[in-house]
Amino acid sequence: MPSASPPPDWVLARRRAVGDRIRAVRLNANLTQEAVALAAGVDRPSVVRIEQGQQSPTLDTLIRLADAIGVPLADLVR
Repeated sequence: MPSASPPPDWVLARRRAVGDRIRAVRLNANLTQEAVALAAGVDRPSVVRIEQGQQSPTLDTLIRLADAIGVPLADLVR
């Protein structure tokens, strides 16, 4: 089975942009990474990696993060 090739640079840039939006919305809501992780049912290191663009969250995780922060999903991914 061939190994997956890394995503192209433009995908990584968009992933970082989504992470930046998640961080900005979280900070605007005055929430810590720990509080969001707990409310979303994920671990804090995952929130850190998502915000830094190092991890691609699943759609389910994005929905949970949006709910934990109290914003529509579209606010995180536009």
